Order: sequence, then C-alpha cells, then structure tokens
Amino acid sequence: MPDAEAIETPSGKGAADENFPVGSWLLPARLRRHIAAFYAYARAIDDIADNPQLEPPEKIRRLEGFAQAVSGARTDDAAYRTAHDIRRSLAETGVTHRHCVDLTRAFKQDAVKRRYADWGELMDYCNFSAAPVGRYLIDLHCESGSAYEPADALCNALQVLNHLQDCADDYRALDRAYLPGDWMCEAGANLEMLREPAAPPALREVFNRCLDATEALLLSANPLAGRLRSARFAMESAAIVAIAWKLSAELRRRDPVAERVELSRMQFAGCVMRGIGGVLLARNG
Repeated sequence: MPDAEAIETPSGKGAADENFPVGSWLLPARLRRHIAAFYAYARAIDDIADNPQLEPPEKIRRLEGFAQAVSGARTDDAAYRTAHDIRRSLAETGVTHRHCVDLTRAFKQDAVKRRYADWGELMDYCNFSAAPVGRYLIDLHCESGSAYEPADALCNALQVLNHLQDCADDYRALDRAYLPGDWMCEAGANLEMLREPAAPPALREVFNRCLDATEALLLSANPLAGRLRSARFAMESAAIVAIAWKLSAELRRRDPVAERVELSRMQFAGCVMRGIGGVLLARNG
C-alpha cells in the first residue's frame, strides 16, 4: 500500500510562512489540534497544485483522491493520510467536509487555469481557495452563519494580498498570474513586466487597483470580530484584519516585483496587539 509521500509533494512551507497566525495561542487550546489538521490538509493540496514537476492531469488525479478521502470514499488508502486525519477531526467536531472539498476544487483549477479575465473571475476562484478557511473556523467554533460574509471578505482579501506578494515568483516559476486581465489591458501593462527588476508604472497601476478592491473587501471584513461570540476567536480575527490592512499598506509603499513584501516582526506584533486591544475595549468598555 503506498504511503503519503507517494502522493504528497511537501514544499517545506509551514504555518510560520503564512501572513496570519495559524492556530495561535489566542484560540481555545481544545481546538488547536483540529485547526492543525485542517491546515495540514490545505498545505498538502496546495503543494500538489503548485508543484512544477507534476503535469496537470496528475495534479488533478491526486487532488481528486484527497477530495474522495476527506469525504470518506477512500478510507483504506494510506496515501491520503493527511485527508484521513482531517476527516476524523471533522467527524469528532461535527464540521462538514464541504470546506475541504471546496479547497480541492480551487486547487484543481490552479492545475489548469493560469490567467484571470477580471476581478469577478478572480473572486470566484477565491470563494473556493480562501473563503472555506474562514467558514471552517466559524463552524469549528460553533459560531453563527452571519459571520460568513465578513469572513469571506477577509479570507478573499488575504488571498489577493498573497497573490500580490508572490506575483513575480508565480509567473516565473509556474506561468500563473492572478492579476485581472482587463485591468492589465486598461493600464497598458503585460505579464512580461513581472520579469523586470522592478514594476514599471503601468504594472504599479494594476497593483494599486487590486489594492483598492482588496481594501473594499477589508472594509466588509471589519465587523467580523463583533459578530463572534468567542472572545478568543474575535481577538484572533481582529488581529488578522489588522495584519491585512498593514500588509496592504506595505504593498502600496513597496514593490513586490523588486522584493518580498512582508511585515516585520514588530509590525506583525503591533497588529496582533491592536486587534486584541480593540476587542477587549469593545467588550469591556
């Protein structure tokens, strides 16, 4: 029987490489192992989709295996151990497997789709590649579905910010670009500009337009913490919203083609403290 390494293609990335805290100390200790299992599943399928050594049909075959395993159809196949781990976690917590299956749908799309015509098409992708993460956490905490809307906005905003951070690397390594094609045409930009040492003005215009749309999402995400009953989850959410706003500001100020744009430890810590403080003030003030 094959082992997990025969299917998974670990990139070496982990929770420490993300823009936001994954299962941090802010969240209830009893839930952290479940969050870790969900993250491991998401990381495994993302790594398959991003592996330049695999052909698209093989990526899709492996990703479909994950979707089947998490749904309970391949429980005897050890090659999908990571999927079995989260399937058992979902059974224990009562959370639907739909969020995991939605993620595999997005990564199957990554295997075959390399361009996005407009912002709406990009948001359709983010609704499966990012929004399920927030929805999983909401369900895990037994929160109301009314939190889905601001959580979707936050997760989709984080996805676009990540796309902008990685825009040059994604194009150079995978020939994949998440920049809206119509905005590129209107600005007179082209994807070969991502190979330049720095972003030309036309490409910078597209980045700024993406950030304008992302910040509109963040405005919709701002009420999220106020819709959550769990104070710990609210603090984590508020911290992530603050991180997203700060990262957007850094991407406006700096050039993701010329350098890796990310927050310093001090900036990150400041956002976390601001998020915690805002929730404590709102709930105790």
